[in-house]
Amino acid sequence: MNTPRPATAEACVDLAIQRVGKRVVLGLPLGLGKANHLANAFYARAKADPGIELTIFTALTLERPAAPNALAARLLDPISERLYDGYPDLEYALDRRRNALPANVRVKEFFLPPGGLLNNASAQRDYVSANYTHAGRAILEAGVNVVAQMVAPGPPGRLSLSCNSDLSLDMIPALHERRKNGAPAVVLGEINTALPFLGKGADIPEDWFDALHDAGTYTLFPIPREAVGPPAWSIGLHVSTLVRDGGTLQTGIGALSDAVAAALKLRHLDNGAWRTAVGAIGADMTLAGRCGGLDPFKDGLYGCSEMLTLGLLDLFQSGLLGRRVSDDITRQQALLTDPASLREDEGIALHGGFFAGPGELYDRLRKLGDTERARIDMTSVARVNDLYGHEELARLQRQHARFINTAMMVNGRGAAISDTLADGRVVSGVGGQYNFSAMAHELEGARSIILVRATRQTGGETRSNIVWTGGEVTVPRHLRDIVVTEYGVADLRGRTDREVAIALAQIADSRFQEAFLDEAKSAGKVDKDYALPERARQNTPEHLTEQLQPAMSRGTLVKFPFGSDLSETEQALREALEWLAQRNAGWKARAGLIASALLRGPEPHRFATELKRMNLMQPAGLKERLEQKLVCLALSRTANS
Repeated sequence: MNTPRPATAEACVDLAIQRVGKRVVLGLPLGLGKANHLANAFYARAKADPGIELTIFTALTLERPAAPNALAARLLDPISERLYDGYPDLEYALDRRRNALPANVRVKEFFLPPGGLLNNASAQRDYVSANYTHAGRAILEAGVNVVAQMVAPGPPGRLSLSCNSDLSLDMIPALHERRKNGAPAVVLGEINTALPFLGKGADIPEDWFDALHDAGTYTLFPIPREAVGPPAWSIGLHVSTLVRDGGTLQTGIGALSDAVAAALKLRHLDNGAWRTAVGAIGADMTLAGRCGGLDPFKDGLYGCSEMLTLGLLDLFQSGLLGRRVSDDITRQQALLTDPASLREDEGIALHGGFFAGPGELYDRLRKLGDTERARIDMTSVARVNDLYGHEELARLQRQHARFINTAMMVNGRGAAISDTLADGRVVSGVGGQYNFSAMAHELEGARSIILVRATRQTGGETRSNIVWTGGEVTVPRHLRDIVVTEYGVADLRGRTDREVAIALAQIADSRFQEAFLDEAKSAGKVDKDYALPERARQNTPEHLTEQLQPAMSRGTLVKFPFGSDLSETEQALREALEWLAQRNAGWKARAGLIASALLRGPEPHRFATELKRMNLMQPAGLKERLEQKLVCLALSRTANS
């Protein structure tokens, strides 16, 4: 029997309320896969009818970037119009941002947009802390009775969960089972022809859904790419020495993960240039020999990552993710004994749970050939992020796994602080980081690698991310393993507290090393007369840039290794405005900036192209003249970064 296709999203809401009543717990997928038109229809109905009690349970609500001020809006607004044209904004997100959610609506999330809702009371109160693998359970226990997901159309009678098989492969069957036992439940699909069709685990029958809303074609939310500067490149290069040929790879999103993927690609395709770059930053060749390698990838890697990123897809299409595995235990055992027995038409090179990224990611996925598509399996997050329920097979597949994740800070005992500040405010969420870190200790030959920038800008000040104490711990000290900053690698597994503190001090920024060691000594963890070796005292941004400048000048290391959605002019302006924002906290800093711009700022003609893009070449009035001066100052300071 064909699944009903109501003419409007509002008709789908009518169907759901008729079946479950006016208490609606609406489950929406993490990130990209939200059924935006259906979500907006449910939210509009609840706003119009206070008798409806609507709870939206989801994660990572994607919102268009908002300019923090009028100057930034000159750059961002045209970019936003270009990238997000045709994207239907989520109305509940817009109202939450304004603290205007009605009393009968709550939004619960287990992962927040990183740093985006730190000061939003509603989001902070209704955050649910859960490992990604436990999130589905939390949603079911919250009484979810409606699920609405964006899906891709396929052959007759088939649909693809595509970008979000992660929780849906488990939750939708669970709702079906609840309904068999008499509990009301509705599963709705929103068809978007822009969504790439992916098969394997994501390929499901149409009758999984009670109704389908055909939304035609609309823009998939693009996540802008971040620039990869010297610190990120250095981290990526260090990590690329720790990955073993024939192993398993998991990474996350952002500039650090892009740098890791780009460095691995460089190692594989231009090994001579890669060796020169890792030599320039003084990579630990002894650790590389023990843990990773220095040669191109002969056997290739197998990707097993909750998130399919553009970087991972690029590695797959470059041939680096070429080690294929079988989901049949007997066959997988045979492949380990005789890899050459792998047939051309079998095997998975990449298991993933969800995907999100820039528009190029979606374009590439849409253009996959049949053979490529057959080697990607979007599956349950429980299948990717953990060992339970499939341990024998997972151990056979996940040879020499490298689970690579990013933290905000690392404390003096090696614990990772990745999602929450010391005052309790949530920055993002646990996601899969804890599971991957724990799994690295369970699997033979596996390692957890935590990436952290050595410093951050807070309130106009530079602060260390290698701290003696900090915020809520995401990965505890007893799971400490490898930590990487731009200044090197700290191998913490099996080390004493003294050894851990010293290893972390040696990869900290040199401006903060002594203060960190003083705290370690006061705590009795490091002997009072310990002094850092001279080789660890050169950890400065200036020295790092000097080390990497030859490779950057040759074009070996570029700011956007997987391309950019911005023009070169827009890239330069973005860096300049970020420079201004970092130095504009407090009246003293602001006054200093203004004085520098007015008294020592460069002449506008030097940056005519950039000023034309900002509509500041012919400033009108004092305010625009000051903005012009500030932009010129920032461009002059970031021109060679």
